[in-house]
Amino acid sequence: MSAALALLGLGPVAAFAVLPVPLSAFMLGYEFAGFTDDRPPLAHEWVPWSAIATPMKLAVIAAEDQNFPHHHGFDIEAIRRAMVHNRQSERLRGASTISQQAAKNLFLWPGRSWLRKGLEAGYTALIEALWSKRRILTVYLNIAEFGRGVYGVEAAAQRYFHKPAARLNRHEAALLAAVLPNPVRLRADRPSAYVAARAAWIERQMRQLGDATVEDL
Repeated sequence: MSAALALLGLGPVAAFAVLPVPLSAFMLGYEFAGFTDDRPPLAHEWVPWSAIATPMKLAVIAAEDQNFPHHHGFDIEAIRRAMVHNRQSERLRGASTISQQAAKNLFLWPGRSWLRKGLEAGYTALIEALWSKRRILTVYLNIAEFGRGVYGVEAAAQRYFHKPAARLNRHEAALLAAVLPNPVRLRADRPSAYVAARAAWIERQMRQLGDATVEDL
């Protein structure tokens, strides 16, 4: 049974190492939920690595996972810090890497069950084994939710800034990255004080990391 499950997961992971991702599990969930409530139509358009501006790639690393180029799917130090924080605070802090978020968004469902976390770990290991870091970031940027029903950086760039993802500047990229913790409530085009402050912090982190962080992937 375990071998069959492993093969079942291996096929899609291997295929998406080279093929564009037409739809993710999270997108499917959004579409199905639309049968029971009034939701905006889903917006999504796949774009390759070359059609995403360098600042956008760097902004997501700066905001979500600064150790992304170096870890193998799991940031052990970030997990340790999150565990210490969560023991001392009622406001929980996560430690998911970009690789883990790509695995979850592409193949799984929202939630915090042990089953989902176990499957997420398995898919993350497969992704790290079969995909390059550049591919992981490409897929993540194409399936991440940037607003209600807005999936992927191309749809987000067109919706909020009326331009393709290839032309996003540093500030626009930081604003988009700033909404990722809660893209339904936070807005890149009408940033709250929180989003504006977070975007400013992301821009500072981007300057410290430097474009080579992305170019060397």
